[in-house]
Amino acid sequence: MATGIESSSITSEWLKQHAQLYSEATFHPFIQSIKNGSIDFNCFKRWLSQDYIFVREFVRFLASVLLKTPKNSTADIDIILGGLAALEQEISWFKKEASNWEVDLINCNPQKSNQDYCRFLESLMQPDVEYAVIIVAFWTIEVVYCDSFATCLESDAKTSPLLLEACQRWGNQGFKQYCMSLQKIADKALNSAPQDVQHKAEETFTHVLRNEIEFWNMSYGYDMK
Repeated sequence: MATGIESSSITSEWLKQHAQLYSEATFHPFIQSIKNGSIDFNCFKRWLSQDYIFVREFVRFLASVLLKTPKNSTADIDIILGGLAALEQEISWFKKEASNWEVDLINCNPQKSNQDYCRFLESLMQPDVEYAVIIVAFWTIEVVYCDSFATCLESDAKTSPLLLEACQRWGNQGFKQYCMSLQKIADKALNSAPQDVQHKAEETFTHVLRNEIEFWNMSYGYDMK
């Protein structure tokens, strides 16, 4: 679980209140199969192609987050802008990995769970969606990947050398620090938001977690059985 934030913060309270759902998103069998070395590489290749599609939509989503960031929040803008800039390198990484694994990204179609998740992101890009809501979604998406892939780098992990680069991309300490920065930005926005907006943000938090679970299910092949 993400640490380094005051235990009394709004997001920290959500992590406690929704601990079971968060655990399902970050300790999913897909991730655990990477950690214990039992993963079917076809599942990884499915994840690779589907996440590439998702990341391309995520670029548009993050651009909308940046547009909604208060103009006087210079430090926050710099952090979010850094995340947006990093996506270009991330897309290049997906293309390189797809070539290594002989995965066809050009003719790959998004599966239902991916389509649903992308539609959800699109709904958050609408002008009437409050900044506190969209920044919470952004933080949640990032921290789930951080905490998930970090488990595959633990001392007892039996992660295949072929997958270490992918795990290190999201499970490294630098990315963890980035996620902690996003969490602080989210809490700052929530602290100044009306109660109804805080409630909407919490619903968005849980909605993202459920979408993440469904995405892992899709990658693992659960929705194909």
